[in-house]
Amino acid sequence: MNNVGRAGTYALGDRTVKRLGYGAMQLAGPHVFGPPKDRKCAIAVLREAVASGVNHIDTSDFYGPHVTNQLIREALHPYPDDLVIVTKIGAKRGADASWNPAFSAEELTRAVEDNLRNLGVDVLDVVNLRIMFDMHGPAEGSIEAPLAVLANLQREGLVRHIGLSNVTASQVVEGRSIADIVCVQNAYNLAHRVDDALVDELAAAGTAYVPFFPLGGFNPLQSTALSRVAERLGATPMQVALGWLLRRAPNILLIPGTSSVEHLRENLAASDLMLPDDVMPELDRIATASVEGRGAD
Repeated sequence: MNNVGRAGTYALGDRTVKRLGYGAMQLAGPHVFGPPKDRKCAIAVLREAVASGVNHIDTSDFYGPHVTNQLIREALHPYPDDLVIVTKIGAKRGADASWNPAFSAEELTRAVEDNLRNLGVDVLDVVNLRIMFDMHGPAEGSIEAPLAVLANLQREGLVRHIGLSNVTASQVVEGRSIADIVCVQNAYNLAHRVDDALVDELAAAGTAYVPFFPLGGFNPLQSTALSRVAERLGATPMQVALGWLLRRAPNILLIPGTSSVEHLRENLAASDLMLPDDVMPELDRIATASVEGRGAD
């Protein structure tokens, strides 16, 4: 069995979590909408993750919607004392599976209440405010109004800690003037490194950085350089990609997602992979090649 503790731990609010966690998004149906094709398999994945030592699960009630949270409750409730479940609000799903902003006070409050009910808890460990100014990535704009709503829900005792998702560096600064921000969740991986400076700034501040799409998301990472390194190390390319993130900065917490027990075990085995110094420059060049339009060679 994997020992995810080998990847180390990091603070997430007032809790300490293992740096290799699990993201539940892929447990919902196609396009993160509707029920899973195999409910028993989805339950098995969640139980395998926790049995393997994972104590950080990322989810949202707009996955499905409601599907992943209900699966988590069915599989794991009553929850282990050390398990930290991180959810997010700020979006809602249309009947056509579209992703739409949901920033009003009423929508944000309802989202927190939905997460509480479907997870079966009285207080949410961490709630990330997902900023939806641009569906394709962070975009500038004030986040004061929706974050103030979330901060008020925290004062009411429904939320322990607050994080931000899909945000710019200036929005992180604005957010800190309104609430204590314990984590930032943005798209980041060894080929997509727009947030390099932000990762380092958050590390210096002791704030967790949680990359979503650590393996490329809907467009999985493909690189001959990555494959070459993996072959030399006797690992899979995805294990190397996760290993690079673990070496990149101590505050990075990983939440790779999958709906397969076999794939879950492969991901968690990245905790055993210690990347040697001599492969890091080769892996670092993958992002440069991607930016220059040559593809991640």
